[in-house]
Amino acid sequence: MRHPGESLLQHRAGITRPFGSARTRPEIPPVAADFLRAQRMLVIGSPDRDGRVWAGTLTGSEGFADPRDDQLISIGALPGGPFAGLFEESHDIGILAIEPATRRRMRVNGRAHRDGGRLVVRTEQVYSNCPKYIQKREPVPLPGGDAGEEGEIVRGEALTSVQREWIRTADTFFIATHAAGLGTDVSHRGGNPGFVQVVDERRLAWPEYPGNFMFMTLGNLQLNPACGLLFLDWESGHGLHLTGRAAITGNGVGFELDEVVEVPGEVPLRWRFMESSPHNPPVKIPGEPSTVGVARTYTD
Repeated sequence: MRHPGESLLQHRAGITRPFGSARTRPEIPPVAADFLRAQRMLVIGSPDRDGRVWAGTLTGSEGFADPRDDQLISIGALPGGPFAGLFEESHDIGILAIEPATRRRMRVNGRAHRDGGRLVVRTEQVYSNCPKYIQKREPVPLPGGDAGEEGEIVRGEALTSVQREWIRTADTFFIATHAAGLGTDVSHRGGNPGFVQVVDERRLAWPEYPGNFMFMTLGNLQLNPACGLLFLDWESGHGLHLTGRAAITGNGVGFELDEVVEVPGEVPLRWRFMESSPHNPPVKIPGEPSTVGVARTYTD
């Protein structure tokens, strides 16, 4: 059944058919299992012990994410940073597997725990998404193998000028949300560069584009404003992690930062830009009236 946040937004949008969590399944279909095994990066999300929600990555060689049966995934990597130690016992997790070269993506939500050097995930929700707003990128081999770039991790409570420019020029980010007792979810957001507005050093805003009417992300935000954002530099592998609180507005989402963590060489992978999604709307100039409202929001 749909959870209360999803139901509220679907009611406002005039949707009566079952969408959202009602359209997911706990089992991993064979085609989804094959897709997971082919991935070298997963985006994950989870709340920390203080209730702040973070988004991050797990990486490995093909097959490092291995579905052992239709509800169990063994991942040959352990998350660090704000996720360190969270999975010593069973803990909520959201997972997004995304393949920019083919614009395919799938999401897995469930519970995870550490088993030696692996993360074991018991699935509760499995579902695929449409390819809208995914910019096409192809992986680029690194000379000498997949050696990540070393560097100092930068932490702060406000965005630097360099970080603000990084966000202004981004065409993609990932968002993790959590609702107590209902699980954690990670989703993709994409658009033309500039679709994320940097209001100031602690505030962002972005439009919510038409999607598949599931309201998974926004439904969670209705119940809990805590969320985590991840911006990747696709050419360098650097990661920019933001945690804070978000609120749904009439024309999108506004975000207020609590903490930012910049991780050089977080991802030992590189991608070459190929083309923007043909579904990307023109970037709205701040201050212009918007025609995008809750009834036409990103609905995954």
